[in-house]
Amino acid sequence: MITETLEINTLAHNQFFEILRNVEYKRLDKNNHTYLDFTGGNLYAKSQLMEHQELLVNNILGNPHSTNPSSQLATKLVEEARQKVIEFFNAEDYFCIFTQNASNALKIVGESYPFSQDSHFMLLADNHNSVNGIRQFCLHKGGKVTYAPIYYENLRMDEDFVLEKLKEEGNYSNKLFSFPAQSNVSGVKHDLKWIETAHENGWDVLLDAAAFVPTNKLDLKQIKPDFVCVSFYKIFGFPTGIGCLLVNKDKFQKLQKPWFAGGTVSLVSVNSLHHFLINNHERFEDGTLNYLDIPAVKIGLDYIDDIGIDKINERVSSMRKYLYENLENLKHDNGKPLLQIFGPKTNENIGGTMIMGFYSETGGRYQFEQIEAMANEKNISLRSGCFCNPGIDETNNCLTDNELAQYYSSRSNGNYKDMMYYLGKMRGATRISVGIATVKKDLDTFIDFAKSLLNK
Repeated sequence: MITETLEINTLAHNQFFEILRNVEYKRLDKNNHTYLDFTGGNLYAKSQLMEHQELLVNNILGNPHSTNPSSQLATKLVEEARQKVIEFFNAEDYFCIFTQNASNALKIVGESYPFSQDSHFMLLADNHNSVNGIRQFCLHKGGKVTYAPIYYENLRMDEDFVLEKLKEEGNYSNKLFSFPAQSNVSGVKHDLKWIETAHENGWDVLLDAAAFVPTNKLDLKQIKPDFVCVSFYKIFGFPTGIGCLLVNKDKFQKLQKPWFAGGTVSLVSVNSLHHFLINNHERFEDGTLNYLDIPAVKIGLDYIDDIGIDKINERVSSMRKYLYENLENLKHDNGKPLLQIFGPKTNENIGGTMIMGFYSETGGRYQFEQIEAMANEKNISLRSGCFCNPGIDETNNCLTDNELAQYYSSRSNGNYKDMMYYLGKMRGATRISVGIATVKKDLDTFIDFAKSLLNK
């Protein structure tokens, strides 16, 4: 009886997403397109565009920095979107600062955090380059930077190392620890317990949630990082060019903005070199907000709420599991594996992302550009390269500290091709990521594509 119920629930679950695909994402089948790059960018639903279009067609919206009727309406819609973000993440204790993207949100933290010679910035080796770049702000101020390693076998953090560094005594006035809630490359979900552990040892925490929130509930009443970055097109596709930085109100004053711009000051003088910054989210929203697109953020979040983030999470997990089970044991007739799937060998605590390398029957590895070119011919959208995450790539391809130091010290510029030639090691991989619009047909198309490389 229980088994029958589960089968019925699974059938209903699949049917729901098949209908959703046909109604909201019909363009995929119309164009015979297999889209497997949801971590790179989610797809917007047709209804989102229709609702946003109707809003723009039927209203007159003006620059919010005024009190005329068109400005008042724009301000109202922007603030409704801001309130929706706060409700979506249960973030009443946070300021929601709209930014151009997650990278811009991270830059605000980097340039405003009080780094000095007495500062320590620790970050996971598994981080997007927009987080890695914050190290430059710390280094330029004479601070210390430490990378916490990840294991080759499962691409998860070395917890002993992290705990040792978090507890390490040192005369640091400001300590910032940053890690992704979910890797943008491997899909590994890093344990959010480290936020509390870091706080207990006097660290501030910056959480990169960009890859996590499209398929997972982030409740900022339950976990309380100091700073969180989000990019909205990763969640629901449209609009692009809008993200946010969520700043815990208790840590708002710790961010020291190094300049000011239009809309960020309550008062400024030219004859006397003084200014007063606005004491809320507006302090960091430089210039005119994207007031025509920000209302679409509320539309997108409402759309996700209507479906249910838990339902999306379950769907993505089942899709990845099916893909993994049909790829992991593919072998050439001579017994050599077709694929190396990097990272965890189970589907626990991992998102809808998978990275892999392809091998010929002689054991030689295909360059990722070759795989992408062949996928393009089949109208399959996947992603290849290093994914703006060099730590993962260096781990997967076994690049040592000495090799990297030798390469960088031998030249003033370079690229991954040059490094491959110099070190005689591969770089990059192929990444597949499933999402809200994925159906079994898409996965079977990629599986058939992979099988087409057997015995070649």
